[in-house]
Amino acid sequence: MGIDPVVLFFVFGLCAGLLKSELKLPPALYDTLSIVLLLAIGLHGGVELAEQASAALLGQSLLVLALGMLLPVLAFGLLRGLRFDRINAAAVAAHYGSVSAGTFAVVVAYLAAREIFFESYMPLFVAILEIPAILVGILLAKGVSRDTHWKALGREIFLGKSIMLLLGGLLIGAIAGKEAIKPLEPLYTSMFKPVLAFFLLEMGLIASGQLASLKRYGIKLAAFALVMPLLGALVGALLARFMGLSLGGTAMLATLSASASYIAVPAAMRLAVPEANPSLSLTASLGITFPFNILIGIPLYLALAERLIAWGL
Repeated sequence: MGIDPVVLFFVFGLCAGLLKSELKLPPALYDTLSIVLLLAIGLHGGVELAEQASAALLGQSLLVLALGMLLPVLAFGLLRGLRFDRINAAAVAAHYGSVSAGTFAVVVAYLAAREIFFESYMPLFVAILEIPAILVGILLAKGVSRDTHWKALGREIFLGKSIMLLLGGLLIGAIAGKEAIKPLEPLYTSMFKPVLAFFLLEMGLIASGQLASLKRYGIKLAAFALVMPLLGALVGALLARFMGLSLGGTAMLATLSASASYIAVPAAMRLAVPEANPSLSLTASLGITFPFNILIGIPLYLALAERLIAWGL
């Protein structure tokens, strides 16, 4: 099977940016595309959540919450081992404990194109993973401090755009149910991949601008941004097998664990740890990890899931 066209849109945007092309998408269009994607993911997950809610799902959700606390600790340890200072190590680690909704959208399309089943309540896990890493990152940076503006930070975390859209979609889908939501199904069926393609074109253009920062931060940051996704994917895949998820669900949780936030966490960390250098986080998460996951990582994580299942894990 050839390369998925949505991935080629990302490559196109990346190349256009690196070549200093005048190609740009209107900022309003990018905002619209991200809103549609997040709502579509939430709606689809909510519809399925209404049909599959159970005590088992609650237990899985708690395990995923624990995963969201573990991943930034692992990332922090790696960064400190590479001799990054405490504040910047904690800020970057928070990005890697959280998730990339764009990467999630790509893995949804990737698995659907190959007709690989996955648990359709996975958007719930996306929402769960967005939050704990931010709190762990703050604690790693400076502990519990009276200088932290918890009220403003809480608003940024819980009322930020990505969380609100995901949770709003989940609630609407769960309350409306499968029959009532049918007129909106094209949002997460026929319309999903065209919207994702344009979104990835813009992400390619943005990512190309972050790569220039590598000249400043060098090989240590690049090494972390390539090693941490592999480590995160392994941890996520092993947890998925412990939870009894399907092949697709295992590949998806591995992908989520390998991804890094570039929307919700940067805004929250600016409020909580203003002294951290945001270029480090964005260069690693958006300039290196995002392209790696889109172009190479997702097929690797599916292969990892297949191998673990073949071993009887």
